[in-house]
Amino acid sequence: MKYEKLVKNILKNVGGKENILSLAHCVTRLRFKLKDESKANKDKLKTIEGVITVVESGGQVQVVIGNHVSDVYSEFVAVSGLSSEQNQESEKKVGVFNSFIDVISGIFTPILGVLAATGMIKGLNALFVFLGWITPQSGTYQILQAIGDCFFYFLPIFLGYTAANKFKMNKFTGMAIGAALVYPALAKMTAGKPLYMLFAGSIIQSPVHSTFLGIPVIMMRYASSVIPIILATYFAAKVERFLKKIIPNVVKTFLTPFFTLLIVVPLTFIFIGPIATWLGTLLGKLTLSIYNFNSVICGLIMGGFWQVLVMFGLHWGFIPIAINNMATFGYDSFFPLMLGTPFATAGVVLAIAIKTKNKKLKGLAFPAFISSVFGISEPSLYGITLPRKKPFILTLVSSSIAGAIFGIFNTKVYTMGGLGIFGLPSCINPEGLDQGFYGYLIGIATAFILGFILTYLFGYSDKNDIMNDDTDSSDTQAVHEVLTSPLKGDVYELSSIDDKAFSKGALGKGVAIKPIEGRVIAPADGVLTTLFSTGHAIGITTDSGIELLIHIGMDTVKLDGKYFYPKFKQGDKIKKGDLLLEFDIESIESDGYSIISPIIITNSDEYLDVVGSDIKKTDYKDELLTVMV
Repeated sequence: MKYEKLVKNILKNVGGKENILSLAHCVTRLRFKLKDESKANKDKLKTIEGVITVVESGGQVQVVIGNHVSDVYSEFVAVSGLSSEQNQESEKKVGVFNSFIDVISGIFTPILGVLAATGMIKGLNALFVFLGWITPQSGTYQILQAIGDCFFYFLPIFLGYTAANKFKMNKFTGMAIGAALVYPALAKMTAGKPLYMLFAGSIIQSPVHSTFLGIPVIMMRYASSVIPIILATYFAAKVERFLKKIIPNVVKTFLTPFFTLLIVVPLTFIFIGPIATWLGTLLGKLTLSIYNFNSVICGLIMGGFWQVLVMFGLHWGFIPIAINNMATFGYDSFFPLMLGTPFATAGVVLAIAIKTKNKKLKGLAFPAFISSVFGISEPSLYGITLPRKKPFILTLVSSSIAGAIFGIFNTKVYTMGGLGIFGLPSCINPEGLDQGFYGYLIGIATAFILGFILTYLFGYSDKNDIMNDDTDSSDTQAVHEVLTSPLKGDVYELSSIDDKAFSKGALGKGVAIKPIEGRVIAPADGVLTTLFSTGHAIGITTDSGIELLIHIGMDTVKLDGKYFYPKFKQGDKIKKGDLLLEFDIESIESDGYSIISPIIITNSDEYLDVVGSDIKKTDYKDELLTVMV
């Protein structure tokens, strides 16, 4: 498997399979919900090769991988034996807001790829008509329109599936509820003169054309709708769980969906659907009023803060709003305000790529630039701009200016298409190119050029990157870290000692020392991550992530702490040269125990190699182990 090592390292550092409640992925991230987040070694996860960064948001530990996340996800499922539908009943409380973000991301993440793809096709179809390549009456147009519009039109069916999966009910029952909402024959029920008018004279005045068991039914348009199916599926999950408790197992398979549909679908048409539709209309008008109050200021704020919202996963709250607005008004003015962000990021990163003399950074920056142009800016964000702070700030500034331009030109999106350069078809008005589309072109060009110029002239100095350059002029020298000896004494190869767990390298690579002085000195800055109660063994994690085990003697655990005198506690921060432990060599040996002590790197498999020094005798300041990164 191509990503097997990466997957195993991630699995280990999220606390193992038993600590995972659920796993999903979006465009760039593996999204873990964990039983105990304290068991996840987030600092270690960030240092794993192949991991860009780690973000905690919405009750999730999000491991940012990059564009190939789907391949990593597939291998993770195969290696760990997990699935994205891992049981979550023991899930801890994460707060109302985090729960909302988690629900929205869980429902919309699986469909965004296809939703964007079909939206792009629909946008391109409008462009082809405008250019005169095809006519709306042609078969080519009709077929392309069917491809582009089908997913959005029948969105309640797809959301019925993903919402059912999120709410832990039968997914096909959820789809059936969505299908009922868009059932074609029901549209005919609104034809002709209404029987009477409900709520006459109010803002929710509604004609009634039909009834269900004498109860008036307000027929709404549910094609492309979002809120009704989500609320209906949430209610259906409650009904289904209740029915499962009272229906005998022998008939549960068909009677549970039978009664669930009989209860939920009529209630949705009578109560849930109309109320949800009114809420959707209110939400749409609210966002439109905010935008209309001052579209320029709105653009400055949304454009400037969008990448911050993405960092914390809060952008998910705007996805259903945008889809709802398109279903209600045929367009959305709010979502376009962030479309300059990937282009601003691309401009900033390209300036860094051109200006830096750090070969490693240059090698990272050019692929990140291309990824940003295509709308995936996380590799640029976490790998390049955010760690250097000023480029990140200039990205926000450039995105903010672009958002203001979109506000000035009243740029709209008419479909949920792609991001970056793939977002262009989404801004094409089905009636033809308008000022909003040209505003989009001006906005993204401004974001890119402004980001590039500001960064090149004022926002980046490669002084620190040159100092930290990991390559030499020949490009062949490997990055390495040297650890000094924690003991003073004679040096032996691990293979020469009797304990097979150490001598065979099962616990990691390293050396053995027969000490002539009963002191253990810290070989590097780090944390004392393990201190056995018996005092005979010490585990250190260095600031760079190296995990070092210092084991004093063979079988000395049986001494139960006699002759060992720790100077620090587990979890303490330590500095190179600190006295960590004292021990009585003579007493240990007089009790019949060997004093030869393995010094090993327990996470050796995460490095290219661990090389021991060729010296035969060592002192505390002597170089002992070289770790090749």
